[in-house]
Amino acid sequence: MGLPISRLVVATNENNVLDEFFRSGRYRVRRSTETYQTSSPSMDISKASNFERFVYDLMGQDGARVAALWREVDTRGEFDLGGSAEFAQIERYGFRSGCSTHANRLDTIRATAADHGVVVDTHTADGLYVSRDWREPGVPMICLETALPAKFESTIREALGRDAPRPAGFEGIESRAQRFAVMPADVSLLKQYIAARCPARRA
Repeated sequence: MGLPISRLVVATNENNVLDEFFRSGRYRVRRSTETYQTSSPSMDISKASNFERFVYDLMGQDGARVAALWREVDTRGEFDLGGSAEFAQIERYGFRSGCSTHANRLDTIRATAADHGVVVDTHTADGLYVSRDWREPGVPMICLETALPAKFESTIREALGRDAPRPAGFEGIESRAQRFAVMPADVSLLKQYIAARCPARRA
């Protein structure tokens, strides 16, 4: 789109599936026993979503080769492009990567609050921590905030000794009435439930 982006930094937590790939060329799906439950849970992945799209470009848009790689994932749980001609060119795509730990997140939340007066969520802390290794003098580094810190109060309290600020309208949300419906795992019943409550607009 014409935006002069120097590089795209991929931040992961202890579940470093993508960091391992961008550093070594090895894409290894983690078993459930190898997938850690962390304080940045949206990054607790064992298999990267939509990763095939990037590999398709990396492999010269050769669909047959990409399909063969994913057959390796299905049979062996991994593939390794390290040492290949394609992976040797990976830097031209501009991706860099890194991973962080719970301790790194706590330190980053504390430092961001102390230095800037801003409380960030745990996932944003992952991004801020990893991005530090890839900053360039004179080039702004933009980190995309991904969630509200109020959703991760136990970690914010551990880092700062106080609760995260809540957005307006969310005060006392725990004491408000909850509305829900229990139904069998049946798609047709779910469709009926939605249709009854969200009637189609007439032209």
